[in-house]
Amino acid sequence: MPDHHRPIRSYVLRQGRITPAQQRAIETLGPQFCLPFCNTLLDFAAVFDRHAPTVLEIGFGMGETTARIAAAHPEHNFIALEVHSPGVGSLLQKIESAHLTNLRIIQHDAVEVVEHMIAPASLVGVHIFFPDPWPKKRHHKRRLLQAPLVHELALRLFDGGYFHFATDWAEYAEDVLATLSAEPLLKNSVVGFAPRPETRPQTKFEARGLRLGHEVFDLLFVRVSPDQAPEIRDTGSGI
Repeated sequence: MPDHHRPIRSYVLRQGRITPAQQRAIETLGPQFCLPFCNTLLDFAAVFDRHAPTVLEIGFGMGETTARIAAAHPEHNFIALEVHSPGVGSLLQKIESAHLTNLRIIQHDAVEVVEHMIAPASLVGVHIFFPDPWPKKRHHKRRLLQAPLVHELALRLFDGGYFHFATDWAEYAEDVLATLSAEPLLKNSVVGFAPRPETRPQTKFEARGLRLGHEVFDLLFVRVSPDQAPEIRDTGSGI
């Protein structure tokens, strides 16, 4: 009999309110800057019409930080993933206003995109900033950064590539630190949590957390070869 077991998602698709301007951006700019989900590995050179180091961001929210980083680093390509339409429309507006050419969006589940569309050893970096911490213990199974996905992301970084995570939930930060530390293909660039890299702009979620008295935690790990020596110098944010 067919298996009807539903996978556990790290997000809930809420209706959300999309503005007319966001909807218009999806309709007019989406065909140029949004990539459809498919079961074929992306050819980054063909997508961006150039060869350049490529960064994957998972869960960009409304896209403010994504657009600012892409604008500050035109020498990099950026693939940004988000499931919610208002955020997609918002980032498309920012792409247009900032005249960005180095950023593409995929509106689909991150686990499936990583599995089917991102080739091994093809990324210089992975960004995951302020994902849903699912604070209730019974919801921890929904957290994005579980060991299987961390391993798949590590495989898609080339040696020396970086994995940058940030959250304002202390318990979640400790959980992710343990998960990343347990992945043999990743090595912490510092001892424990990293100082906030200047290359990561402050997000509205971070600002909200700081107002609530939450500490912000950055983790910066580096992709290593299995036979690489344990000592790795602090590489900064990678970009």
